[in-house]
Amino acid sequence: MRAARLIKMVLLLQSRPSMTAAELATELEVSERTITRDAQALSEAGVPVYADRGRTGGYRLVGGYRTRLTGLGRDEAEALFLSGVPGALREMGLEDAASAARLKVSAALMPSLRDAPQSAAQRFHLDAPGWFKETPAPELLPAVAEAVWDDRRVTARYRRQESEVGRELEPYGLVLKAGVWYVCARVPADGTHRVYRIDRFTEVSVGDERFVRDEGFDLPGFWEERAAQFARAILRSEVVVRLTEAGARQLPYATDRAVAAEAMESAGAPDAAGRVTVTLPVENDDVAYTQLMALGPEAEVLEPAPLRERFARAAEGSAALYR
Repeated sequence: MRAARLIKMVLLLQSRPSMTAAELATELEVSERTITRDAQALSEAGVPVYADRGRTGGYRLVGGYRTRLTGLGRDEAEALFLSGVPGALREMGLEDAASAARLKVSAALMPSLRDAPQSAAQRFHLDAPGWFKETPAPELLPAVAEAVWDDRRVTARYRRQESEVGRELEPYGLVLKAGVWYVCARVPADGTHRVYRIDRFTEVSVGDERFVRDEGFDLPGFWEERAAQFARAILRSEVVVRLTEAGARQLPYATDRAVAAEAMESAGAPDAAGRVTVTLPVENDDVAYTQLMALGPEAEVLEPAPLRERFARAAEGSAALYR
């Protein structure tokens, strides 16, 4: 533990002109007294750490000293490529590895480039979850992430409707979609690849056995295909809607953009009033009601009849309320 801290201290001093004891203590999460002892230990080991006394003093390396201890470990190198998603790193338990990787890269840069990480961080930040959604990280995510990185088989139990099911899985990759974590895994029992929501796992046991990864597996391509299949599979109903010009423009914002675009492409010519009739695939009548309500008087539901009646009652209620 202390050896790792001493190495990190050298890398910090190598990446900056000088640092105060307080700054080093904050970075290394120790006391200033510990920093003094560590600096003395480094000096005795031959690392030229020099202490500037006084209120504006601090620690620095002299003589252009540069350590060769900047080689990245595998976990650090992998985490470095995810450093633009700090929340995801933290939830997977990789925050420390990413921090060490960034520090090593900074230490290896030329002095004129050492502000590059900070400059990039000030210009790009990814906030994956949607607005007004507080999605806690699944409790078992770190265990699943460990298995993904190490290519280890897991035995998992997960909720499926009203029951729990057990599976042996080979976890290939993690996907964070709109704040929800998924794992894409191969099921050894039948050789198929499937997608599981991690927050539905009730138990995960990471085994010692490693699986042989299919090098031809393309995680982004697999996810894109399954996401498209899922989006289509849930659209089990249809509604017929007559839209004004304004309603046609607003439709992509009320429902799925791709579905809205396809519906508009297959629609007939506008009527004399400029209204167009479209057949819109929807998940069910309740979802359609919620989505099309956002269009207000710019959309008239024609079919199915029960949904049209529901909109008529809502219109009558609104008219009575505002009369």
